[in-house]
Amino acid sequence: MSQAQAKNHKHQRRLFGTDGVRGIANQEPMTSEMALKLGRAIAKVLHDPIAQPAQGSGRSRSPSLAKTLGGDTEHRYKILIGKDTRLSGYMLETALASGICSMGADVQLVGPLPTPGVAFLTRTMRADAGVVISASHNPYQDNGIKFFSFDGFKLPDEVEARMEEMIFNGETDRDRPTASQIGKAFRISDSVGRYNVFVKNSFPRHLTLEGLRIVVDCGHGAAYRVVPEILSELGAQVISIGVQPDGENINSRCGALYPETARDVLRHENADFAVSLDGDADRAIFTDETGEILDGDQVLAMCAKDMQEKGTLKGSTVIATVMSNLGLDLALKPMGVRLERTEVGDRYVVERMLEGGYNLGGEQSGHILFLDHNTTGDGAITCLQVLALMVEKGKRLSELKRVMTRLPQVLLNIRVKERKDFQAMPKVSQAIAAVEKSLNGRGRTLVRYSGTEMLARIMLEGEDENKILVLAQEIADEIHKEVGAME
Repeated sequence: MSQAQAKNHKHQRRLFGTDGVRGIANQEPMTSEMALKLGRAIAKVLHDPIAQPAQGSGRSRSPSLAKTLGGDTEHRYKILIGKDTRLSGYMLETALASGICSMGADVQLVGPLPTPGVAFLTRTMRADAGVVISASHNPYQDNGIKFFSFDGFKLPDEVEARMEEMIFNGETDRDRPTASQIGKAFRISDSVGRYNVFVKNSFPRHLTLEGLRIVVDCGHGAAYRVVPEILSELGAQVISIGVQPDGENINSRCGALYPETARDVLRHENADFAVSLDGDADRAIFTDETGEILDGDQVLAMCAKDMQEKGTLKGSTVIATVMSNLGLDLALKPMGVRLERTEVGDRYVVERMLEGGYNLGGEQSGHILFLDHNTTGDGAITCLQVLALMVEKGKRLSELKRVMTRLPQVLLNIRVKERKDFQAMPKVSQAIAAVEKSLNGRGRTLVRYSGTEMLARIMLEGEDENKILVLAQEIADEIHKEVGAME
Protein backbone atom coordinates (compact mmCIF):
# COMPACT_ATOMS: atom_id res chain seq x y z
CA MET A 1 0.00 0.00 0.00
CA SER A 2 1.50 3.36 -1.03
CA GLN A 3 1.72 6.37 1.28
CA ALA A 4 -0.86 8.12 -0.87
CA GLN A 5 -3.21 5.15 -0.50
CA ALA A 6 -2.58 5.05 3.24
CA LYS A 7 -3.35 8.74 3.56
CA ASN A 8 -6.59 8.26 1.67
CA HIS A 9 -7.33 5.25 3.88
CA LYS A 10 -7.50 7.60 6.87
CA HIS A 11 -10.87 8.74 5.57
CA GLN A 12 -12.06 5.20 4.75
CA ARG A 13 -11.22 3.38 7.96
CA ARG A 14 -12.98 0.17 8.86
CA LEU A 15 -11.47 -0.14 12.34
CA PHE A 16 -9.14 2.68 13.28
CA GLY A 17 -10.30 6.19 14.16
CA THR A 18 -8.16 9.16 15.13
CA ASP A 19 -7.12 7.42 18.36
CA GLY A 20 -7.05 3.70 17.71
CA VAL A 21 -10.02 1.34 17.67
CA ARG A 22 -12.92 2.26 19.92
CA GLY A 23 -16.46 1.11 20.66
CA ILE A 24 -18.82 -0.47 23.18
CA ALA A 25 -17.02 -3.30 24.94
CA ASN A 26 -18.16 -6.77 23.83
CA GLN A 27 -19.78 -5.41 20.69
CA GLU A 28 -18.07 -5.10 17.31
CA PRO A 29 -15.42 -3.92 16.85
CA MET A 30 -14.47 -3.95 20.53
CA THR A 31 -14.79 -7.70 21.07
CA SER A 32 -12.41 -10.35 22.36
CA GLU A 33 -12.29 -11.80 18.85
CA MET A 34 -11.21 -8.48 17.34
CA ALA A 35 -8.70 -7.86 20.14
CA LEU A 36 -7.17 -11.25 19.33
CA LYS A 37 -6.90 -10.28 15.65
CA LEU A 38 -5.42 -6.88 16.51
CA GLY A 39 -2.85 -8.63 18.72
CA ARG A 40 -1.89 -10.88 15.84
CA ALA A 41 -1.74 -7.92 13.46
CA ILE A 42 0.57 -5.79 15.62
CA ALA A 43 2.90 -8.75 16.10
CA LYS A 44 2.89 -9.59 12.39
CA VAL A 45 3.32 -6.01 11.16
CA LEU A 46 6.62 -5.80 13.04
CA HIS A 47 8.07 -8.07 10.36
CA ASP A 48 6.79 -5.73 7.65
CA PRO A 49 9.08 -2.91 6.39
CA ILE A 50 6.04 -0.59 6.27
CA ALA A 51 6.29 -0.40 10.07
CA GLN A 52 9.16 2.04 9.57
CA PRO A 53 8.07 5.71 9.64
CA ALA A 54 7.58 7.57 6.39
CA GLN A 55 10.51 9.61 5.17
CA GLY A 56 10.45 13.16 6.48
CA SER A 57 8.45 12.27 9.60
CA GLY A 58 11.32 13.38 11.80
CA ARG A 59 11.69 9.88 13.25
CA SER A 60 14.61 7.63 12.51
CA ARG A 61 15.89 4.21 13.53
CA SER A 62 19.38 2.90 13.95
CA PRO A 63 20.48 0.64 11.08
CA SER A 64 20.42 -2.48 13.28
CA LEU A 65 16.89 -1.87 14.54
CA ALA A 66 15.68 -0.95 11.05
CA LYS A 67 17.01 -4.33 9.91
CA THR A 68 15.19 -6.04 12.77
CA LEU A 69 11.88 -4.44 11.87
CA GLY A 70 12.48 -5.35 8.25
CA GLY A 71 12.00 -9.02 9.05
CA ASP A 72 14.93 -10.38 11.11
CA THR A 73 13.64 -13.83 12.11
CA GLU A 74 16.28 -14.18 14.87
CA HIS A 75 14.81 -11.32 16.90
CA ARG A 76 12.25 -12.19 19.59
CA TYR A 77 9.76 -9.36 19.50
CA LYS A 78 8.20 -8.04 22.69
CA ILE A 79 5.08 -5.92 22.97
CA LEU A 80 4.05 -4.02 26.09
CA ILE A 81 0.37 -3.80 27.13
CA GLY A 82 -1.13 -1.29 29.58
CA LYS A 83 -4.71 -0.39 30.37
CA ASP A 84 -6.99 1.90 32.35
CA THR A 85 -9.42 0.76 35.06
CA ARG A 86 -12.46 -0.35 33.00
CA LEU A 87 -14.10 -3.66 33.80
CA SER A 88 -13.68 -4.80 30.18
CA GLY A 89 -9.93 -4.25 30.34
CA TYR A 90 -9.40 -7.73 31.76
CA MET A 91 -11.23 -9.34 28.84
CA LEU A 92 -9.44 -7.34 26.14
CA GLU A 93 -6.01 -7.60 27.77
CA THR A 94 -6.23 -11.39 27.81
CA ALA A 95 -7.37 -11.56 24.19
CA LEU A 96 -4.68 -9.16 22.97
CA ALA A 97 -1.96 -11.05 24.81
CA SER A 98 -3.21 -14.32 23.32
CA GLY A 99 -3.13 -12.90 19.81
CA ILE A 100 0.38 -11.51 20.23
CA CYS A 101 1.74 -14.76 21.72
CA SER A 102 0.10 -16.77 18.94
CA MET A 103 2.28 -14.91 16.43
CA GLY A 104 5.50 -15.67 18.30
CA ALA A 105 5.98 -12.36 20.13
CA ASP A 106 6.34 -11.95 23.90
CA VAL A 107 4.03 -9.76 26.00
CA GLN A 108 4.89 -7.48 28.91
CA LEU A 109 1.83 -6.66 31.03
CA VAL A 110 2.11 -3.46 33.09
CA GLY A 111 -1.49 -3.30 34.37
CA PRO A 112 -3.34 0.01 34.99
CA LEU A 113 -1.06 2.84 33.88
CA PRO A 114 -1.61 6.20 32.13
CA THR A 115 -1.24 6.17 28.35
CA PRO A 116 1.89 8.38 28.53
CA GLY A 117 3.35 5.88 31.00
CA VAL A 118 2.90 3.10 28.46
CA ALA A 119 4.57 5.26 25.80
CA PHE A 120 7.48 5.91 28.18
CA LEU A 121 7.92 2.26 29.18
CA THR A 122 7.69 1.11 25.57
CA ARG A 123 10.78 3.22 24.88
CA THR A 124 12.77 2.57 28.01
CA MET A 125 12.10 -1.16 28.22
CA ARG A 126 13.13 -1.49 24.57
CA ALA A 127 9.82 -3.02 23.55
CA ASP A 128 9.10 -3.26 19.83
CA ALA A 129 5.60 -1.82 20.26
CA GLY A 130 3.20 -0.72 22.97
CA VAL A 131 -0.56 -1.13 23.35
CA VAL A 132 -3.01 0.80 25.54
CA ILE A 133 -6.47 -0.55 26.33
CA SER A 134 -8.53 2.56 27.06
CA ALA A 135 -11.39 4.65 25.74
CA SER A 136 -9.91 7.78 27.31
CA HIS A 137 -12.73 10.10 28.44
CA ASN A 138 -15.59 7.80 27.34
CA PRO A 139 -17.91 6.07 29.86
CA TYR A 140 -16.94 2.69 31.30
CA GLN A 141 -19.04 0.60 28.92
CA ASP A 142 -16.81 1.76 26.05
CA ASN A 143 -13.25 0.68 25.50
CA GLY A 144 -10.51 1.14 22.94
CA ILE A 145 -7.15 -0.17 21.77
CA LYS A 146 -4.36 2.12 20.55
CA PHE A 147 -0.82 1.31 19.52
CA PHE A 148 2.62 2.84 19.90
CA SER A 149 5.77 2.23 17.91
CA PHE A 150 8.99 1.26 19.69
CA ASP A 151 9.89 4.97 19.98
CA GLY A 152 6.78 5.83 21.99
CA PHE A 153 4.92 7.61 19.18
CA LYS A 154 1.53 6.49 17.93
CA LEU A 155 1.64 4.30 14.85
CA PRO A 156 1.53 6.17 11.53
CA ASP A 157 -1.65 5.94 9.45
CA GLU A 158 0.00 3.67 6.90
CA VAL A 159 0.85 1.09 9.58
CA GLU A 160 -2.71 1.08 10.92
CA ALA A 161 -3.93 0.71 7.33
CA ARG A 162 -1.65 -2.28 6.87
CA MET A 163 -2.95 -3.88 10.10
CA GLU A 164 -6.53 -3.49 8.89
CA GLU A 165 -5.57 -5.06 5.59
CA MET A 166 -4.00 -8.02 7.38
CA ILE A 167 -7.10 -8.57 9.51
CA PHE A 168 -9.66 -8.37 6.71
CA ASN A 169 -7.73 -10.37 4.11
CA GLY A 170 -6.98 -13.19 6.57
CA GLU A 171 -3.19 -12.79 6.69
CA THR A 172 -3.18 -13.08 10.46
CA ASP A 173 -4.80 -16.50 10.20
CA ARG A 174 -1.80 -17.94 8.37
CA ASP A 175 1.83 -18.75 9.14
CA ARG A 176 1.50 -19.17 12.89
CA PRO A 177 4.49 -20.44 14.89
CA THR A 178 4.45 -23.66 16.90
CA ALA A 179 6.37 -25.31 19.73
CA SER A 180 8.99 -23.08 21.35
CA GLN A 181 8.33 -20.26 18.89
CA ILE A 182 5.01 -19.39 20.58
CA GLY A 183 5.27 -16.23 22.68
CA LYS A 184 5.28 -15.83 26.47
CA ALA A 185 3.62 -13.26 28.74
CA PHE A 186 5.30 -11.55 31.70
CA ARG A 187 3.92 -9.16 34.34
CA ILE A 188 5.94 -6.03 35.12
CA SER A 189 5.44 -5.25 38.81
CA ASP A 190 7.21 -1.88 39.14
CA SER A 191 5.66 0.05 36.23
CA VAL A 192 4.02 2.71 38.45
CA GLY A 193 7.30 3.38 40.26
CA ARG A 194 9.25 3.71 37.01
CA TYR A 195 6.74 6.18 35.60
CA ASN A 196 6.67 8.13 38.88
CA VAL A 197 10.43 8.75 38.73
CA PHE A 198 10.26 9.70 35.04
CA VAL A 199 7.52 12.30 35.59
CA LYS A 200 9.21 13.86 38.62
CA ASN A 201 12.37 14.36 36.57
CA SER A 202 10.40 16.81 34.38
CA PHE A 203 10.02 19.14 37.39
CA PRO A 204 13.00 21.48 38.03
CA ARG A 205 15.09 20.12 40.91
CA HIS A 206 15.51 23.54 42.53
CA LEU A 207 11.75 23.99 42.95
CA THR A 208 9.30 22.50 45.44
CA LEU A 209 5.54 22.35 45.81
CA GLU A 210 5.68 22.89 49.56
CA GLY A 211 2.98 25.21 50.81
CA LEU A 212 0.56 24.44 47.97
CA ARG A 213 -2.80 22.76 48.55
CA ILE A 214 -3.69 20.87 45.38
CA VAL A 215 -6.90 19.06 44.46
CA VAL A 216 -6.27 16.20 42.04
CA ASP A 217 -9.19 14.40 40.38
CA CYS A 218 -8.01 11.18 38.74
CA GLY A 219 -11.45 10.31 37.38
CA HIS A 220 -11.19 6.81 38.91
CA GLY A 221 -8.87 6.13 35.98
CA ALA A 222 -5.34 4.98 35.23
CA ALA A 223 -3.64 7.76 37.25
CA TYR A 224 -5.39 6.98 40.53
CA ARG A 225 -2.17 5.84 42.22
CA VAL A 226 0.65 7.63 40.49
CA VAL A 227 -0.33 11.31 40.19
CA PRO A 228 -1.35 11.93 43.84
CA GLU A 229 1.86 10.15 44.82
CA ILE A 230 4.00 12.36 42.55
CA LEU A 231 2.50 15.63 43.80
CA SER A 232 2.82 14.55 47.42
CA GLU A 233 6.46 13.52 47.00
CA LEU A 234 7.22 16.96 45.52
CA GLY A 235 5.94 18.58 48.71
CA ALA A 236 2.32 19.49 47.99
CA GLN A 237 -0.57 18.92 50.34
CA VAL A 238 -2.74 16.74 48.11
CA ILE A 239 -6.50 16.39 48.30
CA SER A 240 -7.28 13.35 46.12
CA ILE A 241 -10.64 12.50 44.57
CA GLY A 242 -11.56 9.99 41.88
CA VAL A 243 -9.04 7.47 43.24
CA GLN A 244 -11.30 4.51 44.03
CA PRO A 245 -11.88 2.73 40.69
CA ASP A 246 -14.35 -0.13 40.71
CA GLY A 247 -14.37 -0.89 36.98
CA GLU A 248 -17.56 1.04 36.36
CA ASN A 249 -17.01 4.54 37.79
CA ILE A 250 -14.25 5.74 35.45
CA ASN A 251 -15.06 9.27 34.14
CA SER A 252 -18.44 9.17 35.93
CA ARG A 253 -19.19 12.79 36.84
CA CYS A 254 -15.49 13.30 37.51
CA GLY A 255 -12.21 13.85 35.71
CA ALA A 256 -11.36 16.08 32.74
CA LEU A 257 -14.91 16.15 31.34
CA TYR A 258 -16.32 17.24 34.69
CA PRO A 259 -13.81 19.72 36.16
CA GLU A 260 -16.67 21.23 38.17
CA THR A 261 -16.26 18.29 40.58
CA ALA A 262 -12.69 19.28 41.42
CA ARG A 263 -13.69 22.97 41.46
CA ASP A 264 -16.29 22.29 44.15
CA VAL A 265 -13.69 20.53 46.31
CA LEU A 266 -11.19 23.33 45.69
CA ARG A 267 -13.66 25.91 46.97
CA HIS A 268 -14.65 23.82 49.97
CA GLU A 269 -11.03 23.12 50.92
CA ASN A 270 -9.76 26.62 50.07
CA ALA A 271 -7.10 25.02 47.85
CA ASP A 272 -4.64 26.81 45.57
CA PHE A 273 -5.02 24.75 42.43
CA ALA A 274 -6.95 21.81 40.98
CA VAL A 275 -6.19 19.40 38.16
CA SER A 276 -8.71 17.04 36.54
CA LEU A 277 -7.42 14.09 34.50
CA ASP A 278 -9.26 11.88 32.05
CA GLY A 279 -9.46 8.10 32.22
CA ASP A 280 -6.05 7.41 30.67
CA ALA A 281 -4.45 10.61 32.04
CA ASP A 282 -3.10 11.95 28.78
CA ARG A 283 -5.04 15.18 29.19
CA ALA A 284 -5.43 17.64 32.06
CA ILE A 285 -7.85 20.47 32.78
CA PHE A 286 -6.99 23.03 35.46
CA THR A 287 -8.97 25.19 37.88
CA ASP A 288 -7.41 28.31 39.38
CA GLU A 289 -7.76 29.41 42.99
CA THR A 290 -10.80 31.56 42.14
CA GLY A 291 -12.67 28.56 40.76
CA GLU A 292 -12.29 29.46 37.08
CA ILE A 293 -11.67 26.51 34.77
CA LEU A 294 -8.92 26.75 32.13
CA ASP A 295 -8.63 24.74 28.92
CA GLY A 296 -5.71 23.55 26.84
CA ASP A 297 -5.50 26.74 24.78
CA GLN A 298 -4.83 28.84 27.88
CA VAL A 299 -2.17 26.37 29.03
CA LEU A 300 -0.49 26.54 25.62
CA ALA A 301 -0.47 30.35 25.77
CA MET A 302 1.09 30.42 29.26
CA CYS A 303 3.74 27.85 28.49
CA ALA A 304 4.56 29.36 25.08
CA LYS A 305 5.17 32.74 26.69
CA ASP A 306 7.52 31.27 29.27
CA MET A 307 9.40 29.11 26.77
CA GLN A 308 9.72 31.98 24.29
CA GLU A 309 11.16 34.23 27.00
CA LYS A 310 13.66 31.52 27.96
CA GLY A 311 14.57 30.82 24.34
CA THR A 312 13.48 27.18 24.57
CA LEU A 313 10.44 27.33 22.24
CA LYS A 314 11.76 25.70 19.08
CA GLY A 315 11.03 27.61 15.90
CA SER A 316 9.01 30.13 17.93
CA THR A 317 6.04 28.01 16.91
CA VAL A 318 3.12 26.32 18.64
CA ILE A 319 1.12 23.53 16.97
CA ALA A 320 -2.60 23.33 17.76
CA THR A 321 -5.72 22.09 15.97
CA VAL A 322 -8.52 23.75 14.06
CA MET A 323 -10.57 23.61 17.28
CA SER A 324 -8.28 25.98 19.19
CA ASN A 325 -9.79 29.34 20.06
CA LEU A 326 -9.00 32.37 17.93
CA GLY A 327 -7.88 34.03 21.17
CA LEU A 328 -4.81 31.79 21.12
CA ASP A 329 -3.71 33.27 17.78
CA LEU A 330 -4.21 36.76 19.16
CA ALA A 331 -2.25 35.99 22.36
CA LEU A 332 0.76 34.42 20.62
CA LYS A 333 1.25 36.98 17.88
CA PRO A 334 2.60 39.82 20.11
CA MET A 335 5.11 37.34 21.59
CA GLY A 336 6.57 36.68 18.16
CA VAL A 337 5.17 33.16 18.27
CA ARG A 338 3.51 31.56 15.26
CA LEU A 339 0.47 29.30 15.61
CA GLU A 340 0.06 26.48 13.13
CA ARG A 341 -3.10 24.36 13.04
CA THR A 342 -3.67 20.72 12.15
CA GLU A 343 -6.78 18.59 11.87
CA VAL A 344 -8.28 17.36 15.14
CA GLY A 345 -6.35 14.62 16.94
CA ASP A 346 -3.22 14.76 19.04
CA ARG A 347 -1.55 12.28 16.67
CA TYR A 348 -1.69 14.90 13.88
CA VAL A 349 -0.32 17.57 16.22
CA VAL A 350 2.60 15.27 17.02
CA GLU A 351 3.22 14.47 13.35
CA ARG A 352 3.49 18.16 12.49
CA MET A 353 5.71 18.83 15.50
CA LEU A 354 8.08 16.09 14.39
CA GLU A 355 8.09 17.29 10.80
CA GLY A 356 8.93 20.87 11.83
CA GLY A 357 11.17 20.10 14.79
CA TYR A 358 8.84 21.87 17.26
CA ASN A 359 8.51 21.06 20.96
CA LEU A 360 5.18 22.55 22.13
CA GLY A 361 1.72 21.71 20.86
CA GLY A 362 -1.66 20.48 21.94
CA GLU A 363 -5.41 20.59 21.87
CA GLN A 364 -8.07 22.69 23.51
CA SER A 365 -9.33 19.51 25.19
CA GLY A 366 -6.25 19.41 27.43
CA HIS A 367 -3.86 17.20 25.45
CA ILE A 368 -0.62 19.18 25.77
CA LEU A 369 2.55 17.89 24.13
CA PHE A 370 5.94 18.75 25.56
CA LEU A 371 8.14 16.73 23.21
CA ASP A 372 11.20 17.63 25.28
CA HIS A 373 9.70 15.39 27.99
CA ASN A 374 7.42 12.75 26.44
CA THR A 375 6.18 11.52 23.08
CA THR A 376 2.46 11.91 23.77
CA GLY A 377 0.09 14.07 25.76
CA ASP A 378 0.86 13.58 29.45
CA GLY A 379 -1.51 15.00 32.06
CA ALA A 380 0.97 14.55 34.91
CA ILE A 381 3.82 16.29 33.08
CA THR A 382 1.51 19.09 31.95
CA CYS A 383 0.42 19.56 35.55
CA LEU A 384 4.04 19.81 36.73
CA GLN A 385 4.96 22.28 33.98
CA VAL A 386 2.11 24.60 35.00
CA LEU A 387 2.95 24.25 38.69
CA ALA A 388 6.64 24.95 37.98
CA LEU A 389 5.61 28.10 36.13
CA MET A 390 3.53 29.22 39.13
CA VAL A 391 6.30 28.55 41.63
CA GLU A 392 9.09 30.02 39.51
CA LYS A 393 7.15 33.21 38.69
CA GLY A 394 5.66 33.47 42.17
CA LYS A 395 2.22 33.98 40.59
CA ARG A 396 -1.13 32.33 41.01
CA LEU A 397 -2.79 30.60 38.09
CA SER A 398 -5.40 33.35 37.86
CA GLU A 399 -2.60 35.81 37.06
CA LEU A 400 -0.78 33.61 34.57
CA LYS A 401 -3.92 32.89 32.54
CA ARG A 402 -4.34 36.59 31.70
CA VAL A 403 -1.89 36.14 28.84
CA MET A 404 -4.85 34.99 26.73
CA THR A 405 -8.43 36.22 26.31
CA ARG A 406 -10.83 33.68 24.89
CA LEU A 407 -13.28 34.69 22.19
CA PRO A 408 -16.84 33.40 22.69
CA GLN A 409 -17.01 29.86 21.34
CA VAL A 410 -19.96 27.49 21.00
CA LEU A 411 -19.65 23.72 20.63
CA LEU A 412 -22.62 21.51 19.75
CA ASN A 413 -22.59 17.71 19.35
CA ILE A 414 -25.24 15.95 17.26
CA ARG A 415 -25.50 12.15 17.46
CA VAL A 416 -25.67 10.73 13.94
CA LYS A 417 -26.52 7.37 12.40
CA GLU A 418 -24.01 7.77 9.54
CA ARG A 419 -21.10 10.00 8.51
CA LYS A 420 -22.44 11.44 5.29
CA ASP A 421 -20.42 14.13 3.48
CA PHE A 422 -21.77 17.54 4.51
CA GLN A 423 -21.40 18.79 0.93
CA ALA A 424 -23.65 15.95 -0.21
CA MET A 425 -26.47 17.33 1.94
CA PRO A 426 -27.65 20.55 0.20
CA LYS A 427 -29.61 21.98 3.13
CA VAL A 428 -26.70 21.40 5.52
CA SER A 429 -24.15 22.99 3.19
CA GLN A 430 -26.53 25.93 2.59
CA ALA A 431 -26.94 26.44 6.34
CA ILE A 432 -23.15 26.44 6.82
CA ALA A 433 -22.70 28.96 3.98
CA ALA A 434 -25.42 31.21 5.43
CA VAL A 435 -23.75 31.18 8.86
CA GLU A 436 -20.35 32.04 7.39
CA LYS A 437 -21.90 34.91 5.48
CA SER A 438 -23.56 36.16 8.66
CA LEU A 439 -20.24 36.15 10.55
CA ASN A 440 -18.74 38.26 7.76
CA GLY A 441 -15.14 37.36 8.53
CA ARG A 442 -15.42 38.17 12.25
CA GLY A 443 -15.54 34.60 13.47
CA ARG A 444 -14.93 30.97 12.55
CA THR A 445 -17.12 28.01 11.60
CA LEU A 446 -16.00 24.40 11.81
CA VAL A 447 -18.31 21.44 11.16
CA ARG A 448 -16.83 17.95 11.29
CA TYR A 449 -17.45 14.39 12.41
CA SER A 450 -15.83 12.99 15.53
CA GLY A 451 -13.05 10.50 14.86
CA THR A 452 -13.94 8.40 17.92
CA GLU A 453 -17.74 8.64 18.30
CA MET A 454 -20.81 8.78 16.03
CA LEU A 455 -21.15 12.53 16.47
CA ALA A 456 -21.23 15.60 14.25
CA ARG A 457 -19.41 18.45 15.97
CA ILE A 458 -20.28 22.09 15.28
CA MET A 459 -17.95 24.83 16.48
CA LEU A 460 -18.59 28.55 16.04
CA GLU A 461 -16.56 31.52 17.27
CA GLY A 462 -17.58 35.14 17.15
CA GLU A 463 -17.93 38.37 19.07
CA ASP A 464 -21.52 37.81 20.24
CA GLU A 465 -22.08 34.55 22.14
CA ASN A 466 -25.87 34.65 21.86
CA LYS A 467 -25.68 35.17 18.11
CA ILE A 468 -23.26 32.31 17.46
CA LEU A 469 -25.34 29.98 19.64
CA VAL A 470 -28.39 30.65 17.46
CA LEU A 471 -26.34 30.20 14.28
CA ALA A 472 -24.80 26.94 15.52
CA GLN A 473 -28.25 25.60 16.32
CA GLU A 474 -29.42 26.36 12.76
CA ILE A 475 -26.67 24.12 11.38
CA ALA A 476 -27.38 21.47 14.04
CA ASP A 477 -31.07 21.36 13.11
CA GLU A 478 -30.30 20.65 9.45
CA ILE A 479 -27.76 17.94 10.32
CA HIS A 480 -30.24 16.30 12.66
CA LYS A 481 -32.90 16.23 9.92
CA GLU A 482 -30.50 14.58 7.48
CA VAL A 483 -28.43 12.08 9.51
CA GLY A 484 -29.54 12.49 13.13
CA ALA A 485 -29.82 9.36 15.25
CA MET A 486 -32.55 8.53 17.72
CA GLU A 487 -31.56 9.54 21.25
